[in-house]
Amino acid sequence: MEKIRCDWAVGSELEQTYHDEEWGKEVHDEQKLFEMLILESMQAGLSWSTILKKRATLTEAYDHFDYKKIADYTQEKIDSLLDNPGIIRNKLKINAAINNAQMFMRIQAEYGSFDQYIWSYVDNKPQQNHWTSINEVPATTELSDKISKELKKKGFKFLGSTTVYAYMQSIGMVNDHLLSCFLRSGE
Repeated sequence: MEKIRCDWAVGSELEQTYHDEEWGKEVHDEQKLFEMLILESMQAGLSWSTILKKRATLTEAYDHFDYKKIADYTQEKIDSLLDNPGIIRNKLKINAAINNAQMFMRIQAEYGSFDQYIWSYVDNKPQQNHWTSINEVPATTELSDKISKELKKKGFKFLGSTTVYAYMQSIGMVNDHLLSCFLRSGE
């Protein structure tokens, strides 16, 4: 019997795998939290399927999303990224990734971990939504607006409310699997 998935996850095998194995699962690992932050910020203005197709190349190009290394990228490294056809070659997004790695470490220093900081917005418990249709799932919420504003105040870039909400979904802060989805119905 075919598994019923969220509507957005049926376009390709990459989307299905990402949906089934990652999307909406709680993430508390610092490295993974940073990776998803960068991938979501890279997505701005693009489709998620584009990011998934380039994910392996992005991972390699960005030193497996090692935020300590990314925070120290030189102009030479930036130039090599701009010359890499396998990634998103947007200078503003590349510079934002470097900046965000630096801000990520500042949050860690201030709050003990980025995990403690970001999950405090939901009292360390995923918000459970009850959508029956993809059309009901919002692009932003009051909470994503608030987190986006706070992150911007702390110096982060390319993290508007829509990107933050997608991030919240990706790391499991909100459960937006449709009620019909096999991951929601327990099948």
